[in-house]
Amino acid sequence: MRSVGVEEELLLVDARTGRPRNLASEVIRAAGARDARSPAPSDDRGGSLGHELHRTQVETDTPPVESLPALDHALRAWRERTRTAALEVGARVLASGTSPLAGDSAVERSSRYDAMRQRYGLMIAEQLVCGCHVHVDVSGPDEGVAVLDRIRTWVPLLLAVSANSPWAQSVDTAFESYRHPMQMRWPSAGPTPVLGSPDAYRRYVEAMLATGVPLDEAMVYTDARLSAQHPTVEIRTADVCLDVRDAVLVAALARALVETAAREAEEGRGPDDVPAPLLRLAGWKAGRHGMTGELVHPPTGTSRPAADVMETLLDHVGDALRDAGDHDHVAQGIARLLEEGTGARRQRELLGAADPDDDEALGRAVVALCRITAGEQPSPAS
Repeated sequence: MRSVGVEEELLLVDARTGRPRNLASEVIRAAGARDARSPAPSDDRGGSLGHELHRTQVETDTPPVESLPALDHALRAWRERTRTAALEVGARVLASGTSPLAGDSAVERSSRYDAMRQRYGLMIAEQLVCGCHVHVDVSGPDEGVAVLDRIRTWVPLLLAVSANSPWAQSVDTAFESYRHPMQMRWPSAGPTPVLGSPDAYRRYVEAMLATGVPLDEAMVYTDARLSAQHPTVEIRTADVCLDVRDAVLVAALARALVETAAREAEEGRGPDDVPAPLLRLAGWKAGRHGMTGELVHPPTGTSRPAADVMETLLDHVGDALRDAGDHDHVAQGIARLLEEGTGARRQRELLGAADPDDDEALGRAVVALCRITAGEQPSPAS
């Protein structure tokens, strides 16, 4: 069984107005003090809470686990730790790919972030986005690159499943994931070409760095990449999910894609060498429509209804899901999203019901989203 871990970027918003608050340092200190007073139970240890690009964000990461229930537990535990620390300083935690409401968001001060600000200018100030990054265990660089080459056509579907950023800066963007086009503003973002070997992967990364555009290797923001710290493939395309259940679903699908790709490579089946510009179009379509319209069907490259494409995805990774004992869980999760909608639908239900000229009503809607982030399920009218 391949282990899987998840990093979640979370927003800090005012507990009353729902607007971004620059309180990352205060929340991290409060969480550390709370942990010092009451250490977590042994089965809740592992993972971390840290800074992100903006002071209105924090990032959690889970320890690597093998079962979906263990991952669900770890994600909820870290959201709860962050929530309780945020409440101590007058904030709430929101899992959203973008900030639904406008507000002042300052960039963290560090030598690296200062260098990024100097290089990228206004883009850094505007780049308030939150993703869900899934790490899946691989045996080494050879298997890792073989996996990257074979999952690239399927990765946009994880964005569709996770879509959770329809509102940004007090505007309904018409996208299910507006985070995606914002993320694609990074010059190093997007799909990789088929590379074939660890040496070719290394040459590709070094060629990007040689341009002087990415600040360092950590800024190679491709849809999926080899982790520099761990023997994992890191899949970075998903929005942070409003509902923990959706984050677990994304992780289960990511693991199944990795396992399926590794088996294909072992069997000598080559990757589909789809040009990267076409994969960018598939990603754009997933961000625009999520699960509400049509997606690009990976085997054919044509536009098909989301339900049909998800059925193809389940067929593609079916053996890996069954071997992991995850098939029923994933099939039920996809059926739930097709019927009930992703986080983007919940955001539109709550924010769309509020008077756009009533700041207090919009704030209440965002606070309701914070309660869903914490594991509660308020009705659209709350």
